[in-house]
Amino acid sequence: MPTSSASTTDASAKPTAASGGVQSLERAFDLLERMADAGGEVGLSELSAASGLPLPTIHRLMRTLVACGYVRQQPNRRYSLGPRLIRLGESASRLLGTWARPYLARLVEETGETANMALLDGDEIVYVAQVPSKHSMRMFTEVGRRVLPHSTGVGKALLAHTPADEVRALLARTGMPAATEKTITTPEGFLEALEQVRAVGYAVDDNEQEIGVRCLAVSVPNSPTAAAISISGPAGRVTEAVAESFVPILQGVAAELSVALQSQNPA
Repeated sequence: MPTSSASTTDASAKPTAASGGVQSLERAFDLLERMADAGGEVGLSELSAASGLPLPTIHRLMRTLVACGYVRQQPNRRYSLGPRLIRLGESASRLLGTWARPYLARLVEETGETANMALLDGDEIVYVAQVPSKHSMRMFTEVGRRVLPHSTGVGKALLAHTPADEVRALLARTGMPAATEKTITTPEGFLEALEQVRAVGYAVDDNEQEIGVRCLAVSVPNSPTAAAISISGPAGRVTEAVAESFVPILQGVAAELSVALQSQNPA
């Protein structure tokens, strides 16, 4: 049942001057995003410190979110993201993938290689769309597949501008298992790879997720949700030499996709 935070007498339910929205809703979604950034489970004091909101306000909002199924209270009295968010996330991911497919198809036409779109969901990378190459030898990643960020080009592209302490915290939670002998398995090595991404403007998975496969990836700038696109193919085709011509194509398509996604999500 909704708590007093939804009451018309609660100041947090009044429209805010800045956005014209309802303050209690803005605060609730902010708390959900902070929970996701923290790995999905937090205590009230952590949320209060991070958001600047008083504990009674957070407690009212969390009770409402628990009642609606979007948050769960654990036996240790900490709060975790709830199961109803899964349905919303899956539906949003499918829709995002549908919007992205024409842009991925252009990547395939212009590079000849398989094109993918991926998001950072919690601590994992999830692939939400793919258009396969027309080559008989091509790469295939199942839509919905989840992988760890440290071994993928899209993971590097998505984390390139994340503060180093947050990257270290994520890697501590996930571990850094070696998918191949070329996988980066130390936080220092991964942070160096992210520095390289920032320097050159794109990320590379060089046989790190699967031997014989090479991937080039860029983030989608100013996307409503953090997203990256990539092309992947046999290492013999996706060479350092072709990166010079492929990367500008990737960056151009990412910029156009960004505009399209923002038009679907006006401020």
